[in-house]
Amino acid sequence: MTPDTDTTETASSVLSVLSVQPLGMPWDTIDPFLFCVHHDDAYPRGNGHYGPDDSLLAGRKMGSDFSRQDGWSMYHGQQVPGFPAHPHRGFETVTIVRQGRIDHSDSLGAGARFGGGDVQWLTAGKGIVHAEMFPLLHDDRPNPLELFQIWLNLPADSKMVAPHFTMFWSEDIPRHTFVDAAGRATEVVVIAGDLPAPGHAGGNVAKPLAPPPDSWGARLHSDLAMWTLRLEAGARWTLPAALGDGTRRKLYFFAGKEITIDGRSVAVGNSVEVRAGASVALVNGNEPAELLMLQGRPIGEPVAQYGPFVMNTEQELRQAFEDYRRTEFGGWPWPDQAPVHGDEEDRFARHADGKTERPAPRV
Repeated sequence: MTPDTDTTETASSVLSVLSVQPLGMPWDTIDPFLFCVHHDDAYPRGNGHYGPDDSLLAGRKMGSDFSRQDGWSMYHGQQVPGFPAHPHRGFETVTIVRQGRIDHSDSLGAGARFGGGDVQWLTAGKGIVHAEMFPLLHDDRPNPLELFQIWLNLPADSKMVAPHFTMFWSEDIPRHTFVDAAGRATEVVVIAGDLPAPGHAGGNVAKPLAPPPDSWGARLHSDLAMWTLRLEAGARWTLPAALGDGTRRKLYFFAGKEITIDGRSVAVGNSVEVRAGASVALVNGNEPAELLMLQGRPIGEPVAQYGPFVMNTEQELRQAFEDYRRTEFGGWPWPDQAPVHGDEEDRFARHADGKTERPAPRV
């Protein structure tokens, strides 16, 4: 833990708070991000077949259930909640799983089970089909699941790169705790983007894991950052300024009650775009608060998007659909459209080349 006494507020929130808007579904994003959604499902105990031990007959539009009836949804799953096989081209997905498990399967033959703080960063590139299923592994107790999925655009010269996925195991993801003068803590989880030292001390207190090689985040000038923040009740922390000119930054206040951002009071359930080039004072209210921060220099290229494909022109978009109809991006090597990887909670990633990795034991 490192003391952080640099909590001086700016003279006027007008200088740093650019806009405040309610969180929708999905959350509104800014270039280079395309999409962000927060899934927080209070799944009941399992039925022994990875689905909920509850009736699916009443009140749910099966195959497209986003009802949040009883606090959870089946999404596009029929027996197991989640998203059966579907294609992507032209962008990346970043999936941050805070609790629960996700089973990944793809058209390259790769599979993974991850969760409990793990992050999967998938470069769809020229095309991939994948499934993201949420198996309910516990038949004797509830199976809560919480995750963020973020879509990050690819620039034109990377849209047709080979697909690739990277696992960030929870044990390896940098976390840093700052403690203010009153002894109240702010924890920052660093998924992407250097976390500078507080004030003007220079240097970084946390350096992230390397993003996939063809990602916008792998380019030094992108100034990409993805952090989650957790502030104790009453905690004060200064969000350091971004590094580059032209960078944009947005805070998503998804848990807590009220927080003050450079003197402006913001209620939970809002997103706040702040001036990235300025440090921003955060003063939490009387309940713990959590925020997601997305930051980056815009790619600044035309976006042509339809469903799971994101290209630069309508012609490229039509070509994406034609390619998928013709090739199915390599076909589907799994026995069904919604694979589940067994009964064990153990996390793993098996890549297309057959290499299997697992998280290192937590020290």
